[in-house]
Amino acid sequence: MSTEPGLVMSARRFTFVLLLFALAVLAIIPAGQMQAQAQKPAQQPDQAAPDSGGPSGDSGPIAVPRKKDTPEEAPPPPAPAEPKVKNPEELGAVSLRLEVPEVTVDVGVLLEKTHQFIPGLKPDNFRVYEDGVEQKVIGFKRVEAPITALMLCEFASNGYWWWKANDMINASYAFMQQLRPQDYVALMTYDMRTQIVTDFTQDKGQLLQSLNTLQIPGFSETNVFDALYESIDRLERIDGQKYIILIGTGRDTFSKLTFDKILARVKNTRNITIFTISTGGAMRAITEGRGGMDSAIRDMDYLQADNEMKTFSSLTGGMSFFPRFAGEMPEIFSDINANIRSKYELVYRPTNAKHTVHRLCQALSSPLVLHADLACADGIDLS
Repeated sequence: MSTEPGLVMSARRFTFVLLLFALAVLAIIPAGQMQAQAQKPAQQPDQAAPDSGGPSGDSGPIAVPRKKDTPEEAPPPPAPAEPKVKNPEELGAVSLRLEVPEVTVDVGVLLEKTHQFIPGLKPDNFRVYEDGVEQKVIGFKRVEAPITALMLCEFASNGYWWWKANDMINASYAFMQQLRPQDYVALMTYDMRTQIVTDFTQDKGQLLQSLNTLQIPGFSETNVFDALYESIDRLERIDGQKYIILIGTGRDTFSKLTFDKILARVKNTRNITIFTISTGGAMRAITEGRGGMDSAIRDMDYLQADNEMKTFSSLTGGMSFFPRFAGEMPEIFSDINANIRSKYELVYRPTNAKHTVHRLCQALSSPLVLHADLACADGIDLS
């Protein structure tokens, strides 16, 4: 009976001590930390399964993509917008019309002996063949074609050079007076070497000024073979039909080339026609036939030169002239102009539409000089 009150008192003292200890702990811990711990909700594990499937871990589910049955194709890129092309305001509406290709053939018909142009021919006088098939001529007319010519003039300080140079100047002036605005002409002189006085030009005044500069020659040699060879080499680089107007005595004194070599070169020349005009005719008429060995040798030299000039011209379809007076020059060059300008223009449409006419157009890009009794090569027969 006496021990129960003592136990009760011990229990009360222990409870009081615990209460004091709890108050001390509360005094040590900050109030902010207590509030944060009170407001923090309890973390619950996410038990939802991922949409794509896969295992879940301590921190939540891990989504693993599922492999699709058929892959989706990427859409094609959009087509580029077509550019809008507008005509210039000043041009307005334009229409384009394509027709069947036509082939134009310029033909010069000359007599075989005199090399004169034959006027008055009709379409029935011509026959055009392409690949062995006769073509129908749908257009026919006579035209005057422009020319591309090189004046090759002898200018050397040999005997009576002032007389022969005067003939050369007169012949050159006569030729220039009959030029057309669309013609191209160059001037080149020769003695021991050649000299290009004026390159190809359409300015007649420039050519006349160049002639006025020919006052005193430098050398007495007349290397006509070398000069003619060089002239052919220069002209072959130019497309179309070309002409050489050789004005001089024709005598060769110191050329590196022999007559056989220049003759072979002239024979192999294509699309180049040579016209020769001899100078010093009046002086030769006065002094020809005089006695003495020197005079006889000189006369033989001139006769040989005349034959060479005739050969050069005849092999290329040209003509040779041997005037004695200046008054003959206008008529001579009138004949030359009628020869090289007068053409017949034939137009036809190829019957073989699949066959390209590029080769044919190349072959016929220049006027054809044709003898009346000869046939043209390259697949075309004109008679």
